[in-house]
Amino acid sequence: MTDTAKTVDRTRVARWLQEYGVYVAVVALVLFNIAFTANFLTVGNFRTQLIQAAPVLVVALGMALVIGTEGVDLSVGAVMALSAALVPLYLGYGTLPAVAIALAAGLAAGAFNGVLVARVGIQPIVATLALLVGGRGLALVLADGQLIQLHDPGFLALGTGEVLGIPVSVLIAAVLAVLMAALVGKTAFGRRLVAIGGNRRASVLAGLPVTRVLIGVYAICGLLAALAGVLSTARLGAGDPADAGLLMELSAITAVVVGGTPLTGGRVRILGTVMGVLLMQLVRATLIKHNLPDSTAQMIQAAIIVGAVYVARERSSR
Repeated sequence: MTDTAKTVDRTRVARWLQEYGVYVAVVALVLFNIAFTANFLTVGNFRTQLIQAAPVLVVALGMALVIGTEGVDLSVGAVMALSAALVPLYLGYGTLPAVAIALAAGLAAGAFNGVLVARVGIQPIVATLALLVGGRGLALVLADGQLIQLHDPGFLALGTGEVLGIPVSVLIAAVLAVLMAALVGKTAFGRRLVAIGGNRRASVLAGLPVTRVLIGVYAICGLLAALAGVLSTARLGAGDPADAGLLMELSAITAVVVGGTPLTGGRVRILGTVMGVLLMQLVRATLIKHNLPDSTAQMIQAAIIVGAVYVARERSSR
């Protein structure tokens, strides 16, 4: 076989893996669990897996938009912590005001990141790293470093309630996935963010509102991270900024990259992101059910990231 033929074959394999690898992996893991994991095919187990995956999916949807612009947001976990700290402070005024304030804080944090990236010109990893550190520190100050128990039934329903038998958090995540898919595929905003990720300089020369789009993308990411913080807090029944969203940025990035959205930008795969979240949730749950430590899941997660990035590199370099 000639070198050219080998190159073509490698490119085809890389393309196929990036397009369909996550779906094959999810199916394979489900089949493995059906065969070797006790009580896997139960409604209770599926419900638990979906509830645990819902906040990760909410964050990953925003992360997919950011990565689609060739950026990254390392502050999503800190924004979740900030949300978890703000909700108990304002829950006395009612569920709606408390949630609104938490979401507004996330929106403002995301917009701040966007301004640093789009207007000041700071690299996304550096700009969002500042909020990763400062945001969680602020959250701990607001909560006085304490875990605060919550008892408002209206707020707790966001984490434990159901609509037609579907957990509220899962329903919210599913609706957001549909909305994000429509945003990317059906709107001018979505087409612009993909164009900016593909070639930012060309987008500027073409007259696209690059600054406005970038600020909007980071603001959406911050808003979704705050919402994930609200959902996680409602499910836990307590505001815990020390633990809320810890390492969430890594989980979200993993799900997005594994789902086929390249770190080089220019493409956003919402369905792939959903499947990436499910894959990582299944990996973690499978290891736990087979009595393997959570640290093992983190090492596997790292290996999956390396593999996904390598596949994307092989495809883009050919």
